[in-house]
Amino acid sequence: MQQSALATTQLGGIRNRLWVLASALIALLAISPAHAQNAGTTTATIDTTAEAGEADAVPRRRFTKFNEYDGPISTFRYGFGFIYEAMGVEQDEASKQQIDMEPDAGLRDFRLLFKGRFKTKRPISWTMGYMYDGAEDEWRFRQTGILVAVPELAGKFFIGRTKEGYSQTKVMVGYFIWGAERSQSLDAFIPILADGIKYMGYLPKQRLAFSLGWFGDVLSEKEKFSTADNQVVTHLVWQPILSEESHEVLHLGIMGRRAKPDDGFAREKSKPGAYLAPNFLDTGKFAADQSRTMGLEAVYRNGPLLFAGEYNWQQDDALTGERPVFHGGDATMTWMITGETRPYNAPAAFFNAVSPDRSVFDGGGGAVEAILNVSYNDFDDGSFQGGKFSRLTSMINWHLDDLLHVSFIYGYSKLDRFGLTGTTQFFQTRFLIYL
Repeated sequence: MQQSALATTQLGGIRNRLWVLASALIALLAISPAHAQNAGTTTATIDTTAEAGEADAVPRRRFTKFNEYDGPISTFRYGFGFIYEAMGVEQDEASKQQIDMEPDAGLRDFRLLFKGRFKTKRPISWTMGYMYDGAEDEWRFRQTGILVAVPELAGKFFIGRTKEGYSQTKVMVGYFIWGAERSQSLDAFIPILADGIKYMGYLPKQRLAFSLGWFGDVLSEKEKFSTADNQVVTHLVWQPILSEESHEVLHLGIMGRRAKPDDGFAREKSKPGAYLAPNFLDTGKFAADQSRTMGLEAVYRNGPLLFAGEYNWQQDDALTGERPVFHGGDATMTWMITGETRPYNAPAAFFNAVSPDRSVFDGGGGAVEAILNVSYNDFDDGSFQGGKFSRLTSMINWHLDDLLHVSFIYGYSKLDRFGLTGTTQFFQTRFLIYL
């Protein structure tokens, strides 16, 4: 009976994966022949409109509106995202003793996206995301809630499940980030989502963007992203350079977070910049009653060139009386070889997806982006020995269209843990669709 139940469960998981893959491929085949509107046209590289909002972007290249509906109460738009990844590894003997890995490939993410705008005098929009988590073989709600404009307060309120608002790269859609992954410290300290209310404001004359959010886990206690009972998060960004004429942007940010660890326990852990790999950094679970996180970020964009850096520190108040500080960050340089400029959303203070000047669906070659990233993380402090990890990553992104790109990634890493220093080379590829 147990074997029969196990076989049924495995068969159900296989059917889920096949359905997800088939759905994504059918949708891609359906839209690929469509001729994109505005293909090859030049669009603004800085969005300063009042409508700019959460990092839930619609691609610039619009097709035949097959996925849009203008209803009497609300507009309606649907889309989806799909990521498939493969990973190869080469480890030295010390690395194998620390963490032994095998090559792997699989479906990472498939999500259904719905959004619209109510036809009210005050701008009110809604969004809903529903995601198939390949690692857990489960469906989960992603960003889902209502965005209410409050011009009287120079901003908007989002109520529901959303990004906390800590750091530019954490707010960006994961499909659009310029690196292989977000930095190890950022992923360890800040969960991807939270339930609560967030205020986002913008002062265009002062070029200041800011957000403040409060979140709790009443509805998300069982979600794997729920690492805190409650948290307060703030982010302040100054944009001293914001020039459409020269395609220049300078984004300087400071962020902070105060959280009560979930059920009185904290654990700082992170993967090595490869989703299919196990955790390399891990402090283990320990009793704690408070966590405080602080970070600094800077991004400079000049046409096809972009330079970005971020560093974060987190102090956990352990019940043993210790207050360990874990820290880390990364620096990135990207170059759009084909000359495009990555657009910037000024009111929401994040960078958006690359849009090729000529899509492969219009006879062009798409956009090619070269990336170099270095990261360093230290999760050792006192009796807490989570490890020290560094990685150098080179990467090529080929953006065939707004909705489709392929990544080729090489990473060389070092892990100092368990009294050993091991090196691991990563060979990664990623296939991505976002509509």
